[in-house]
Amino acid sequence: MEDYRHILLIKPSSLGDIVHAMPTCAAIRRAYPKARLTWLVKRAWHGIVERIDGVDRAWPVESTAKGWLFQVPALRAERFDLVVDLQGLFRSAAIGRLSGSPLLVGFANGREGSPWFYSRRVPVPQLEMHAVDRYLLVAKAVGAEESGAPEFRFRLPKTDHDEVDLLLSRSGITPGTGWVAMNVSARWPTKRWPAESFAEVADRLQQDGHGPVVMIGGPEERADVAAVSAMMKSSPIDLTGATTVGLLPALLSKASMLITNDSGPMHIAAAVGTPVVAIFGPTSAVRTGPYGVGHEVLTGNVPCRPCFSRTCHNTLQLECLRTVLPQQVLTAARTQRPLPMVPR
Repeated sequence: MEDYRHILLIKPSSLGDIVHAMPTCAAIRRAYPKARLTWLVKRAWHGIVERIDGVDRAWPVESTAKGWLFQVPALRAERFDLVVDLQGLFRSAAIGRLSGSPLLVGFANGREGSPWFYSRRVPVPQLEMHAVDRYLLVAKAVGAEESGAPEFRFRLPKTDHDEVDLLLSRSGITPGTGWVAMNVSARWPTKRWPAESFAEVADRLQQDGHGPVVMIGGPEERADVAAVSAMMKSSPIDLTGATTVGLLPALLSKASMLITNDSGPMHIAAAVGTPVVAIFGPTSAVRTGPYGVGHEVLTGNVPCRPCFSRTCHNTLQLECLRTVLPQQVLTAARTQRPLPMVPR
């Protein structure tokens, strides 16, 4: 078995994909405990990666091609002896090759010609497998066998929990009080369950004594949250844009559950052991659903899904989402129980 001492993991985006890569990081760290492990990530998600257990350095990179190329001299100076490319695109594979590492590992079915850059190509036996399990194939290929259940480990400083507790208390939620997180937005319009449906669920949960509903999301999602809030008969707590992405693990670890579209926060909630009720439209829960037990995914049974499209071409627009009724989500939410605590 090789004894790698300086490892570069390339997984710059997106938020959900970064969470999916955490067990691979954990497996590599366990196999090579003395190695220095660097994770190359887009600057927008740097705050998450620097909180992942086992990462020695979160290396931020700008999203532009110029931003990537600017990093090449510094990366070469690191003299990595193993580069793992989990992104599987031209840019990530090219940077891996330009790093000068003697071993660059990636997927045999990577896109944009990326396999041409790899010195070791990892076959993927089937498309219908979860991203977590697919990434672990690469860990196995470099001698990092997974033992037991895949591990999602955050190392959260006390300041994260203190900041979140202060934010919640200022919103009227005392520590230890149950509350429901709700994420009503998503990057793709085709992933967004109707605002009126979210509003009905939020009202009913608050009326039925499940605790306050707390809206979460980034600053760019304020309009989607405002649309839902305007349709509600009761008032939610709005924390949209109130936290950095790095605080999401601490925030979601304190929620009783998360009700959400297919989104990055969905994967963070699952990683910290918070039960998830997710509404899926064009995407596949088999490939990218909330990982682990205790979660529930609801979707409309229509023949055109999963289409993996950002534009709906169905005659009945967003039928896969609109056929999921608020009552179904409420039923799923009422059966949720807190999951066993996971290491953070």
